[in-house]
Amino acid sequence: MKTLRFLLCLTAIALFSTTVNAQGPGNGPRGYRGGRGPQHGGPGQEGHAGGQGHGRDAQHAADRDVFHFLLEHHEQIRRKVTNRPDGVETVTESDNPDVTAKIQEHVGQMARRVHDGDPIRMRDPLFAELFRHADEIKINYEKTKQGVKVTETSTNPRVVQLIQAHAVVVSDFVERGFGEASKQHEVPGTKPTAEKQKSTPVIPGHGAVIPLPDAAHQPRSGTKIVVDVTRGSEPDELNSAFEKVAKYLNIYAAAGKEPADVDLAVVLHGGATLAALHDDAYHAEFGIAKNPNLPLLRQLHLAGVKLYVCGQSLDGFGKSEDDVAICVQAAVSALTANVNLQSEGYAYIPLGK
Repeated sequence: MKTLRFLLCLTAIALFSTTVNAQGPGNGPRGYRGGRGPQHGGPGQEGHAGGQGHGRDAQHAADRDVFHFLLEHHEQIRRKVTNRPDGVETVTESDNPDVTAKIQEHVGQMARRVHDGDPIRMRDPLFAELFRHADEIKINYEKTKQGVKVTETSTNPRVVQLIQAHAVVVSDFVERGFGEASKQHEVPGTKPTAEKQKSTPVIPGHGAVIPLPDAAHQPRSGTKIVVDVTRGSEPDELNSAFEKVAKYLNIYAAAGKEPADVDLAVVLHGGATLAALHDDAYHAEFGIAKNPNLPLLRQLHLAGVKLYVCGQSLDGFGKSEDDVAICVQAAVSALTANVNLQSEGYAYIPLGK
């Protein structure tokens, strides 16, 4: 019998305790509280099973290979989980001696990582939350003839809940392998990402976004974007491309860690051309009293978005600059508008069909 505190990677079976998207947690295994710590691998460097990690040395590669082997052979693994008032007791075994050896090898690998101060930080929210409570978790494990038996406990009821939720997830890994390991798993008592509070801070009622302050590639102030819109719509419906433009504004205002300024331009041509018409011209064209796109286009204009419509497309539809709403400017062509804006440092985003 061995006792290891904070050995969350070995939680439940010391098996699949990292997903295929895991990475190192930071500075040291004990008393970890969620700090990111220095990252030894730069962008594009893979950590355990595909995430950014703590170093791509020979041991790292060996650990990764064991993880992959266990995921690939998940159908040859059986697992029993028993909840107890203070945690869980699990037994994970295989009739295949090679799989048994890999399960036990994984235990040794993770034990060495804890001893060496090189633990694994999960991108998965549930695993990350477990690491935050590492000093409240006690793990006992022993090898069996065909695998490993683990008892994981805590005196904190909240941590017991996390331990038991984690045990369920690990069982799912055993059942489904890579298919389950590629997912994120929510912390008990929190809302799934899709249920987070949405907001529309810049364009009220349009382009709702959810905050993702810890996500990769946060919005950067000073970004310049030209959105090239050729997408059309039914004459009596709002063009969905304008909802997307509103979403872009709201992303920079509220979806990241902090608000970021963005310079946004929109170029209309093709199927989107007639969305730029004022109400009278729109009525003359479609017999509809008001252009359903104008309220949102006005909101975008007031928010600082530059709106352009292709003059050549207008002519092709039998329209002129006089038919264009005052919040939209006619450009000589979509070609010249897009080329000029890109030469000024605008990133090009097409919104077609």
